[in-house]
Amino acid sequence: MQFTDAVTVSGARRRDDGYLVVDARVARTGIQTYAGLEVDKPDVPLVRVYRPEDEVFSREAMASFAHRPITNDHPAEPVSANNWKALAKGYSADEIARDGMFLRVPLMVADAATIAEIESGKRELSAGYTAVLDWMSGTTPDGEVYDAVQRRIRANHIAVVHQARGGAELRIGDADSKAWGASPVHDAATEDSMSLRKIMVDGLQVEVTDAGAQAIEKLTGERDDARKSLSDAEAAHIASVKAKDEEIGTLKAEVQKAQDAAPTPADLDRMVADRVALVTTAKNVVADVKHEGLTDAEIRKAVVAAKLGDEIVDGASDDMVAGMFKAVAADAKPVDPLRATGGVQANDGGTSWNDAAFSRAGVKMKGAR
Repeated sequence: MQFTDAVTVSGARRRDDGYLVVDARVARTGIQTYAGLEVDKPDVPLVRVYRPEDEVFSREAMASFAHRPITNDHPAEPVSANNWKALAKGYSADEIARDGMFLRVPLMVADAATIAEIESGKRELSAGYTAVLDWMSGTTPDGEVYDAVQRRIRANHIAVVHQARGGAELRIGDADSKAWGASPVHDAATEDSMSLRKIMVDGLQVEVTDAGAQAIEKLTGERDDARKSLSDAEAAHIASVKAKDEEIGTLKAEVQKAQDAAPTPADLDRMVADRVALVTTAKNVVADVKHEGLTDAEIRKAVVAAKLGDEIVDGASDDMVAGMFKAVAADAKPVDPLRATGGVQANDGGTSWNDAAFSRAGVKMKGAR
């Protein structure tokens, strides 16, 4: 991973030839806190990274800060012999020394434009380096808890920047990233020069830089959005279940109403008997009256029209027609429904049952031969 650490330019002096000489602390031991988003842990707001002495002050780490190019802002790619001429504005010397918990590096800025910017207020140095994060939890000798250990620190360049925290240069990249690099959220070495913000994280007040606050606010915002989406989905599910329950209840009630309204076997028997009686009476009044497919009211209307004429039923209500039908049927000779529908026929006298019909029914009339 690529990292940046910031320090404020201090103790700077101009040489007779115009070069600017700076003696800067560029690294330190101990705990440094990074935004999780910047060290490939987007689900963790803050990550505490431990820099042991044997890593910061290892021969290889210290030597890597010697003869490093000074750049004006972080370059888009690591500085090498291929781009040194275009990017380098100075260089670090080789008198790398330990200063308590810090690593001190002498620098010389040789570019007049960069020197002018420094003297105009662009006064932070941001060391660009690579390191490996060993993700292991533990406790420092001083009792501080950490989440990872920074190892194999190797400097690439030291950039002059307006503000080391905030903006694209703080983005963490993978091993192939061209951008520099993660910066500590809280660095004791530069605490006095940083603008810190106090924010609330799950009810706890945390003091962080703008970059750290932005990362934390982004993560908490995404978490809150996810919680709201889940809550909305649950509410929608509850509403859907409620609507289905109401629909099922309505269907059950309609089924019950239909069952209650359905005719009973006794009702069906009565309806059949009434229909047979009506058809029998109608045929007794008008022998060739058509009844198939007609309602009871239509049968009565057809009979009355046949007997009294179409004009009398024109515009008449069903009740009026029923009264007319009753009147014309009163003079008709009554016929037993069974005789009309059961195949039983009257004899020539019209007042006794046909012996053949009763014989088909298995009944022998008294006195029959």
